[in-house]
Amino acid sequence: MNLFSIAAAALLGLVTVAAAAQTVTFNGHIGTHKALLVIDGEPHTVGVGNTVRGVRLLALTPAQADVAIGESRRTLALGAGAVRASGPAPSSGGNQIVLAAGRHGHFRTIGQINGKSTEFMVDTGASVVSLGQVEADRLGIDYKNGVPGMARTANGSVPMRIIVLNSVRIGDVEVANVEAAVHPGSIGAVLLGNSFLTRFQMKRENDVLRLEKRN
Repeated sequence: MNLFSIAAAALLGLVTVAAAAQTVTFNGHIGTHKALLVIDGEPHTVGVGNTVRGVRLLALTPAQADVAIGESRRTLALGAGAVRASGPAPSSGGNQIVLAAGRHGHFRTIGQINGKSTEFMVDTGASVVSLGQVEADRLGIDYKNGVPGMARTANGSVPMRIIVLNSVRIGDVEVANVEAAVHPGSIGAVLLGNSFLTRFQMKRENDVLRLEKRN
């Protein structure tokens, strides 16, 4: 083997190691044909058929993105934890959430409350995480023994129950003991209020919101 072949083999080895070490998360849509992928902690907008940092976006649906990372093919669920090119995904311990704005400018994502899947919408005007009784019942949350209170809405004051959620998780980022309010009926997506958001440093760049967990 000549010197050029040795160098080429060494370079190929380095590329293979780098690909195997990559982590990729599907965090949202930019329009209908582009995905917000977080690759090794950095957000990138990737169109279907394009490749960024060794990650090629093969197909995109509202709930998932199919990608090729080196020789591996992976299906990424929206809002799920990071996926590696090889080996299992990290189970927890992440410190960054990256979200893409939807068509109406809202930041929505899929995550978990107490280990059960739900849809979140960022609401910086809400003092605490807020959800309706319909969703609380679906998630098996015991709110009836919560502290009673009143919430002011556009339609006047309504009763609510203040509780503490054991866990709120988005991707591989998990926050424990998050104060929340449960309102009558249904309010749609769970509002990700400041009892969760203040655990993070927030930075917005155009249609991308980055939340970095405080120490």
